Amino acid sequence: MLVVDDDSSVQVSLALLLKQSGFDVLTCDEPAQVLPLLAGASVDLVLQDMNFSPRTSGEEGLALLAAIKAKHPALPVLLMTAWGSIALAVKGVKMGAADFFTKPWQNAQLVELIRTTLELTAPRTMTRPDRRALDAEFDFSGIIGEHPELLKVLSTVGRVARTRAPVLILGESGTGKELIADAIHRNSPRAGKDCVKINMGAITSSLFESEMFGHVKGAFTDARSDRKGHVATAQGGTLFLDEIGELNRGDQVKLLRVMQDHSYRPVGASASEQADIRVVSATNRELAELVAAGEFREDLYYRLNLITLRLPPLRERRSDIALIATQLVSDLARDYGLGPVSLTTGALEWLSSQPWPGNIRQLKQVLERTLLLVGKPVLDQGDFIFAEPAENDGPRPAGMGVDGMTLEAVERRMIETLLDQHHGNISRVARALGLSRPALYRRLEKYGLAAGNSGEDVA
Repeated sequence: MLVVDDDSSVQVSLALLLKQSGFDVLTCDEPAQVLPLLAGASVDLVLQDMNFSPRTSGEEGLALLAAIKAKHPALPVLLMTAWGSIALAVKGVKMGAADFFTKPWQNAQLVELIRTTLELTAPRTMTRPDRRALDAEFDFSGIIGEHPELLKVLSTVGRVARTRAPVLILGESGTGKELIADAIHRNSPRAGKDCVKINMGAITSSLFESEMFGHVKGAFTDARSDRKGHVATAQGGTLFLDEIGELNRGDQVKLLRVMQDHSYRPVGASASEQADIRVVSATNRELAELVAAGEFREDLYYRLNLITLRLPPLRERRSDIALIATQLVSDLARDYGLGPVSLTTGALEWLSSQPWPGNIRQLKQVLERTLLLVGKPVLDQGDFIFAEPAENDGPRPAGMGVDGMTLEAVERRMIETLLDQHHGNISRVARALGLSRPALYRRLEKYGLAAGNSGEDVA
């Protein structure tokens, strides 16, 4: 490992820390010495300062980085910078640096960053991922599919889950970004702690600090007691920031400081708290475009996307649709307390041919609607066409689909469907609807429906 800094105290501090952590260390204080050292020694990582002149413009640091990457493109470089020069470090990341950290650093956090960088940049044998092999090594329960693009994502998840590296999950709405976040947490050393999930678009700017960092009693008018924020709740675990693209710029810098310094201060508190969290974020927006438009901070973007996972839309993995639909319809039938339900070959072919702009979420909705409205143990293509909302296929006779129906009419139809499915067994129908038996009897009376007489007292 090579440390490049013209400050001897920084060299000594880093060399001592790294040697205590089990690394062999070389040091130098002149940019001109770096390439000859790299040519004559085996170096796995470079820790490089950005300033080597009184001007502190960073030009020499960027020039040195460019020279290193030109000669050793696979060699990871971590940049050292002051908080006020993060924009300079971001420029370095664009040029190929693996990451950056600020002075002064926290020893434990820096060692973890180094280990993570080495793990993520280690050479790997290029083999095509196999779903059975992945499932034997990792827990990917709930994620259905065998398409090569999905398996690439899962392979990367397995590789990065055990690190602390921040992960950015991109993908259209309904592609399963939360499932991937769950898999990252479940396969990490933090699995025993909480995975705290926050929809960033649902937090108003006025409440951001209180919600994220908590507050102490008396911090403001309604602060009648101390309250933990999301960061404290996720201590030792994972913080999942969904819809990160919705966070306004004023709050972005507050999140950046947490990710950079691994500390935060509850509202009204006099001291900062340490944040031992792993950040996973997700969005269906293109953050790079938001950065270009000035709507998202570039420095935060590069903090969030050390690892970027892009989930393919359902239309790009059509070979998985039959697998997903079969599993979903089975799960839905179980959740509603119905008997086994299957899909015909015609139904699977029809489902596989649809565009699914809403992806897996839309597919599940279509399966659920058809299951409830048709109420058959075997669903065919015609059943899905029958249950389609009216606007998708022009005018249709009354009763075909739920569009235009009142809530009471939909509820009545669901009760009728379940009464028929369970042969009038009131206990099972009530359980499927999440109602008590008396509540179900009131609805039967309300809608003028007759209760069955076949085993209605059987649980």
